[in-house]
Amino acid sequence: MTRTLIHGGLVITASDEVHADVLIEDGRIAALAAPGVLTADRTIDATGKYVIPGGVDAHTHMELPFGGTFASDTFETGTRAAAWGGTTTIIDFAVQSVGHGLREGLDAWHAKAEGNCAIDYGFHMIVSDVNEDTLKEMDLLVEEGVTSFKQFMAYPGVFYSDDGQILRAMQRSADNGGLIMMHAENGIAIDVLVEQALARGETDPRYHGEVRKALLEAEATHRAIRLAQVAGAPLYVVHVSAMEAVAELARARDEGLPVFGETCPQYLFLSTDNLAEPDFEGAKYVCSTPLRPREHQAKLWQGLRTNDLQVVSTDHCPFCFTGQKELGRGDFSKIPNGLPGVENRMDLLHQAVVDGHISRRRWIEIACATPARMFGLYPKKGTIAPGADADVVIYDPHAEQVLSAETHHMNVDYSAYEGRRVTGRVETVLSRGVPVVTEREYTGHAGHGVFTPRSTCQYLN
Repeated sequence: MTRTLIHGGLVITASDEVHADVLIEDGRIAALAAPGVLTADRTIDATGKYVIPGGVDAHTHMELPFGGTFASDTFETGTRAAAWGGTTTIIDFAVQSVGHGLREGLDAWHAKAEGNCAIDYGFHMIVSDVNEDTLKEMDLLVEEGVTSFKQFMAYPGVFYSDDGQILRAMQRSADNGGLIMMHAENGIAIDVLVEQALARGETDPRYHGEVRKALLEAEATHRAIRLAQVAGAPLYVVHVSAMEAVAELARARDEGLPVFGETCPQYLFLSTDNLAEPDFEGAKYVCSTPLRPREHQAKLWQGLRTNDLQVVSTDHCPFCFTGQKELGRGDFSKIPNGLPGVENRMDLLHQAVVDGHISRRRWIEIACATPARMFGLYPKKGTIAPGADADVVIYDPHAEQVLSAETHHMNVDYSAYEGRRVTGRVETVLSRGVPVVTEREYTGHAGHGVFTPRSTCQYLN
């Protein structure tokens, strides 16, 4: 194997910033040294640039069936777009259908992903049907590196679990070391509000945000925390969007409970103003949990600074405006829920550094290191250190770009951030030492990315 040297850049990890050269051998980081000490067969000049770990996006939905259609990104197109955005590992969600086993769902997702991914990937397991067989299967999945299980307090009739099913799964994860991830919204109450809104003739996309109330996110978050406490289990709450839900997480963490929270770029940068865009344009921004009024953003940024929120993932689940989002014309409840974002996360969070919301090291922490630790991938992923996989991004912090559907690589016909100007851009991306993006040209290929088994959450004893 050739030795590659990344020379002249500022290496940024969650813990350090240091001017150093990075030596790569056999797909791994071999050494960091003072500039000019090391030599190699191939040199990448990173002068004036950042050298950062590849991003770890712990929440994506490639090819997800939802609302009578499918997410528009395949594992091939979605992982290629992720690479363009500086993300070198995704953790996607395999789905258990009601009446079927976990293994059947996991096998189906392996079949979708295998041989198609540009970057490495892992799986969480969506648990839709808790029974004795399911609980036994959870133990087996943990053993083979699928160590996290997602449950839904929303979507009755589809993914929904009641409190008893949730408690049983939490008790099992307390025993087997798995981590329960929770979509925390009171779906039973929300369905009543949806029905009432439609009966009043309130059919536009903006009503999606009005019926999925912040208080019902906070109530479900509180309930999930207390169920986890009863079970003696850790809890990870996905896509936190409301300040009231952040307050519930902060309170639990102040009590010393092993409770964690994730938010997403859409909640940090978009708001109900987008949902209210005229001519059905608001449908582009329908996701759940929904976008909130702008005043929630400050509390989410604060939560990221105080570590009451630990991770920023995308919940990337794209549906084209034409032909997919349009399924909900005349009835907001029929709009497929989800936004495209896997390509934009690292850039938007760098913009947050520029804007003063977070530090450079915190950027790497919430986008690379913490998701890797949370889901048992660290230090193989999420850092630049000897022995780590050589998942490395050369990042130009001064380049300006305008986010647009015309230039993005996600397989979707709109951008949630259309026309937004950001400072900072990915220049070169290595996945296990192999160039996937080289000076703004795609040099990767489907099949390079491999399934990566995970250990259990590294924040727990």
